[in-house]
Amino acid sequence: MIEQPYSYRHRELVEPDWRRLPGWADVTEEQWASAQWQRAHCVKSIRQLRQLMGGGLDERFYADLEQDQAVRATMSMLVPPQMLNTMAPLTAADEPGFTEAFYADPVRRYMIPVLSDRRADWPSHPLAARDSLHEQEMWAVEGLTHRYPTKVLAEVLPTCPQYCGHCTRMDLVGNPTPVVSKHKFGLSRDDRLGAMIAYLRATPGVRDVVVSGGDVANLPWPRLEAFVTDLMSVASVRDIRLASKALMGLPQYWLSDEVRGGMERLAALAAQRDVSLAIHTHVNAAQSVTPLVARAAKAMLETGIRDVRNQGVLLRGTNDSVAALLDLCFALLDDAKIMPYYFYMCDMIPNSEHWRISLAQAQQLQHGIMGYLPGFATPRFICDVPYVGKRWVHQVQEYDRERGISYWTKNYRTGVESGDELALERTYEYYDPIDTLPEAGQAWWRSRPAAPPAPAVAMITDLPGIGAAPVSAAG
Repeated sequence: MIEQPYSYRHRELVEPDWRRLPGWADVTEEQWASAQWQRAHCVKSIRQLRQLMGGGLDERFYADLEQDQAVRATMSMLVPPQMLNTMAPLTAADEPGFTEAFYADPVRRYMIPVLSDRRADWPSHPLAARDSLHEQEMWAVEGLTHRYPTKVLAEVLPTCPQYCGHCTRMDLVGNPTPVVSKHKFGLSRDDRLGAMIAYLRATPGVRDVVVSGGDVANLPWPRLEAFVTDLMSVASVRDIRLASKALMGLPQYWLSDEVRGGMERLAALAAQRDVSLAIHTHVNAAQSVTPLVARAAKAMLETGIRDVRNQGVLLRGTNDSVAALLDLCFALLDDAKIMPYYFYMCDMIPNSEHWRISLAQAQQLQHGIMGYLPGFATPRFICDVPYVGKRWVHQVQEYDRERGISYWTKNYRTGVESGDELALERTYEYYDPIDTLPEAGQAWWRSRPAAPPAPAVAMITDLPGIGAAPVSAAG
């Protein structure tokens, strides 16, 4: 065999033994398999984490976590047992070195961030924004982002079974934290969902609906099934994607009889109406793909839906190497039958600089994984450019590597540019983390006037009107 930079080998999936953690020492397999038990035993506080670990974590970790929650965290803590059990999976809480293993764990790094993870010099990029993709500016009705010509995003609810520290919708999703007050929907849930269906019936140019939030696993199943059924009654809708990190974080939910039966009904209806129905999940590390996750994904495929796909996020310290990404993609493909689809660059939200990577590194990672995976299962690495949308990382028009500013073009108008004749001619900026720049570039950013803090989210009646144009911030 020729020696290669990466060597493939099939790895059997493993469900870590939850009984290695003192708080779950007596938890039975029946309890662990219960979605209700999983939801009831999510870790939401430092106190609950202490009880679970039973003294296995050093006090310095809890102090580190408490400081982060007070001054940096944009998401409150909410970690299902299934996800927490994949952190430091090879070390019992009472073994020496458990604290170090927990600190270093790639899943812990984005699910339970601590202050020492974050950068002290540039915790936020000066141009970070709470709604960094301007989705709320593009709401056609409350919660329905019409950003692309033929596609919409339906944010059906603002909660998830788990809260990721890097959540791009940190502005809307989850509970308030000491540093972030959350936007609240103004309309009732049923009024919002009804308005979405009415808009789609009146807008036949839309064929593709991503049903997200939040996470669809938190919407009561009868309401989700009714909404998806209504979507399939809209003549122009041909693709429906259900977005749920819970397929990985709470697979017990997707294995429940209610959900499996409901998905069979939806899949049959989709086949009857010639609509493609798929699930998109969000897995960032190979160790998160366990036998339960594989069972849940296969159970969904067995209902007759078209596909289960993964949309990960490129995160420093979690999956920022070719080996980590290929390990993850093969774990998804080999036993879970989940299609690697996208890896996004982490969005420019506040306090995220320790997670974000540069465009140059994303390009290197895309190059590094090519040729190992089947072509149909080679994920695209995506930069989601404000006011532009998803672009492959090699589609950049110009790139100032010294200042970390990339320039992008687009081929369609968003909802806020309906009257902007120059929208398709200008370039739009995206920014690398400043600490990844050469010293000359860092000095340039330090010399600039401090950017104002990201404003609080306006209520719907105060959002910018149609025709608002993005302003170049790079100068």
